[in-house]
Amino acid sequence: MDSTALITGASSGLGAEFAEQLAARGHDVVLVARSGDRLAALAERLTAVHGVRAHVLVQDLAVPDAARRVAEELGARGLVVDLLVNNAGFGTCGRFEEISGARDHDQLMVNVVALVDLTHELLPGMLERGRGAVLNVASNAGFQPSPYFAVYGASKSFVLNFGLALRQECRGRGIRVLTLCPGPVETAFFEAIGTREAAVTGSMTTPEPVVRAALRALDRDRGYLAPGFGNALGAHLTPRRPRTLVAALAERVTRKVLTPSAPAATGEYAA
Repeated sequence: MDSTALITGASSGLGAEFAEQLAARGHDVVLVARSGDRLAALAERLTAVHGVRAHVLVQDLAVPDAARRVAEELGARGLVVDLLVNNAGFGTCGRFEEISGARDHDQLMVNVVALVDLTHELLPGMLERGRGAVLNVASNAGFQPSPYFAVYGASKSFVLNFGLALRQECRGRGIRVLTLCPGPVETAFFEAIGTREAAVTGSMTTPEPVVRAALRALDRDRGYLAPGFGNALGAHLTPRRPRTLVAALAERVTRKVLTPSAPAATGEYAA
């Protein structure tokens, strides 16, 4: 059966790797991001290497009606999406009062609003057809409060809890929902955010094993995945209460992103 996957933030990092591995599995792909040139180059290569149809859809997900525009373009092209990969996202770090309010607003539009809106646009069709999947990319930061990543961590907590709740609603209806919660991954995120200290665990992995593990977990209908032994250990063993103590302990880890003169930093989502 033909299957089409839509991947947001597809021009680099995890998004490009999702496109690569899904195309290798035989899925046609719809690549969504802001950088048309990079998407076009990726689409051409995926078609040449894997023989799939690769569609480019240029869209800034920070604008209020981004999901509606994506859905309208899909309709105009006659494309039906069977797998939605909500990968696009970016982060800010630093003291909250020093971060641009407009930048944090855009962060929530991409990390939360566009993710929910795209799911609203595409999930009903999957339910009607009785098959499909949603894969949301959260973060290991979503398991606890994250001082100096306050908005980013909170947005990823939303993604995690939204995904787990949605999965329960979709059980027995032909729809799989997975929430991916990776630790630091070697992508342009840390270069854009301005400090590799944002990888607070001190160790990074690459996109390929993270995506491979995520697709395997989706095949097995897992609810969520924190890939890597250290990340899984932290996700499962970190105490959740009292919450103020958890926040205080987290602050001792994340404070290293601060320097006496460093401005607040902002990371770009895959463009």
